[in-house]
Amino acid sequence: MTAPATAPPTSAGLRRIVAASLVGTTIEWYDYFLYGSAAALVFGRVFFPESDPLTGTLLAFLTYAIGFAARPLGALVFGHFGDRVGRKKLLVVSLLMMGGASALIGCVPGYGTIGVSAPILLTVLRLVQGFALGGEWGGAVLLVSEHGDARRRGFWASWPQGGAPAGNLLAVGVLAVMTMVQSDAEFLAWGWRIPFLLSAVLVGLGLWIRLTVDESPLFKEALAKANARKAAQGAEPSPLLEVVRRHWRDILVAMGARMAENISYYVLTTFVLAYCVEHVGVGKQDALNAVLIGSAVQFCLIPAFGALSDRVGRKPVYLVGAVGVGGWAWAFFALLDTRSFPALVLAVTVGLVFHSAMYAPQAAFFSELFATRMRYSGASIGAQFASVAAGAPAPLIATALLSSYGNATPIAVYLTLAAALTVLALIAGRETRGSDLARVSEEAEGASYAPAGETAGSSA
Repeated sequence: MTAPATAPPTSAGLRRIVAASLVGTTIEWYDYFLYGSAAALVFGRVFFPESDPLTGTLLAFLTYAIGFAARPLGALVFGHFGDRVGRKKLLVVSLLMMGGASALIGCVPGYGTIGVSAPILLTVLRLVQGFALGGEWGGAVLLVSEHGDARRRGFWASWPQGGAPAGNLLAVGVLAVMTMVQSDAEFLAWGWRIPFLLSAVLVGLGLWIRLTVDESPLFKEALAKANARKAAQGAEPSPLLEVVRRHWRDILVAMGARMAENISYYVLTTFVLAYCVEHVGVGKQDALNAVLIGSAVQFCLIPAFGALSDRVGRKPVYLVGAVGVGGWAWAFFALLDTRSFPALVLAVTVGLVFHSAMYAPQAAFFSELFATRMRYSGASIGAQFASVAAGAPAPLIATALLSSYGNATPIAVYLTLAAALTVLALIAGRETRGSDLARVSEEAEGASYAPAGETAGSSA
């Protein structure tokens, strides 16, 4: 086994890197989820006021889904340059783009002021958000994965994953406060804009923290080797082309693994708001508070599931989450239909517990599938291309099914099928726990993909 040429960071240094990734991803997810929550509660009436409430919500979710279309493009662009020039620089760019777009959303006039230009501007800014997020996730988790050691990689790499529930917690929390201190008319007129304008302040904090960390030592080593090869051979292969050629099966496994995780999350945290308010008749405050509590529990559980994946493997923990969320879908809507606040909290929280079992080991799992010089591209492509088929249309499909059938049974079937796809992808994939990332890089440079079932790159 070849040891990395660069010494791993101290415990304090690793904690600083984890904190920088967590704070940055929290801010980016805050911006992204804020849009989803606002789409469920406000955008239908502000930007599509001539439609009935459910159709207006459907149109608002359509602009929400369009943002996902830009995520694969962001994955390609950020992945390519992240593998060329480094993880840290691209993370700074993604944070600036996301925060700027979110602040501008808070300034877009409503349909009543500028007509059809309002939803068009909203959609353009959503596309910018999607492009930025498409490049954010891969860089954030790789910065931690490549600094840490194989023994506890699942635990440390799970912390940037905590940025999703933390961002959602922050977004829903700010909206909950605004709805609590304002009347419905005030919130609809201008109150919803304040959380978006707050993004400008949060971005400044995120930039200050991210600029204090160092580039990944594994990337520095891989870059030096690539430069030496380029000097000797006159050319260096494109990371994008190389990852598709050498890791195409790993990309498909990552995409399949994302289906249940991504679909369930947006149903549990975004569509649930529209379902409760528009269909069941629950107050906005109760619906927001249920998601708030569930997100808080999820934030605490993600590091625990990440640590568990270091002990028993990435696949077993992920499988428990996929099977669990497929089964819980049936109880989830039955509990929501009771209109009881404790039942709402139970429905969302248990669903997010199962989601955590998938999301926590995902960062280490995807990082360990790819070689260093193509890892940003591979992890980002696998994650973000799947989001177009998974998270993007999830609230839209769920709303359309509810509108067509009048009940949640087809939505539960939809979640169960997504869980089945993820289970099949995990069965086809290989266990990566304990992989030496430096060795994975060496094997990718000198050999093709190892067949499923072989732990290529494993230190075991």
